[in-house]
Amino acid sequence: MSAGPHHPFNDAVSFVMLCEDQAELDRYWHALLRDGGQEQACGWLTDRFGVRWQILPRAFEEMMRDKDPARVQRVFAALLQMVKIDIATLEAAYNA
Repeated sequence: MSAGPHHPFNDAVSFVMLCEDQAELDRYWHALLRDGGQEQACGWLTDRFGVRWQILPRAFEEMMRDKDPARVQRVFAALLQMVKIDIATLEAAYNA
């Protein structure tokens, strides 16, 4: 989404990549950072073209829909401490 120099690409569009496991998450994370991407907080990154991505485990959605607000809060608090998501840490927070 760019209309030339007068309207450069911006954050109006971003993508969420849901991954099945840590290996898949790591593969996408490293591929999107290659050649000039930049890490950001909470699983977000910007690729070399300036496109924003959030790389998350598919299980994160299920954790956030849990009916126990304490579980949700623990998972979210763990997420806020991360740059690249570590699934085992989220699962530990969820199961604590």
